[in-house]
Amino acid sequence: MTRPRRRPSPSWRAFLESHVKDLASIDFFVVPTIRFRVLFVFIVLAHARRRIVHFNITEHPTAQWTAQQMSEAFPWEDVPRYLIRDRDHVYGPAFKDRVKHVGIAEVLTAPRSPWQNPFAERVIGSIRRECLEHVVVLNERHLRRLLTDYFEHYHRWRCHRSLDMDAPEHRPVQEPEHGEVVEVAEAGGLYRHYERRAA
Repeated sequence: MTRPRRRPSPSWRAFLESHVKDLASIDFFVVPTIRFRVLFVFIVLAHARRRIVHFNITEHPTAQWTAQQMSEAFPWEDVPRYLIRDRDHVYGPAFKDRVKHVGIAEVLTAPRSPWQNPFAERVIGSIRRECLEHVVVLNERHLRRLLTDYFEHYHRWRCHRSLDMDAPEHRPVQEPEHGEVVEVAEAGGLYRHYERRAA
């Protein structure tokens, strides 16, 4: 007898594409300071428009602190259906209880498989390449200001191929009658964008 062919299960990529509006990712990355302190940056990324919903910085991440960040990221009814995260021990019982209480299903990546959380890994890479590799971080307050400026630029002006070269916050196309194209420096010249402005 021949074995009946089972219908193949959907791939990880198919899952991400079909649920993109219901997905959010979380991850930590570390930033050393000039005094050799290690700061942990926690980010929450909504997949639909690649928006960084929330970020915070700490020297000592705990499950309770991380759970509080989820409450701050999604304070009202607007919570994602799925939350993609890795298997780090910082996501302990306090974190799991908070996420379950607000009705979010956790999707855990396989061990040592950062490619299964591609959107978070990609945005962390962008933060490093476009911001942190060009400055020396002095302290937590300095890092918070740098990231706030970067995220302002990221949301309003940074183009994404996945968004048809639009920014996470949609902006209308500027017609030639709006004026000449000018270069605008942001964050003390660390970033630049171009827009039309009337003379």
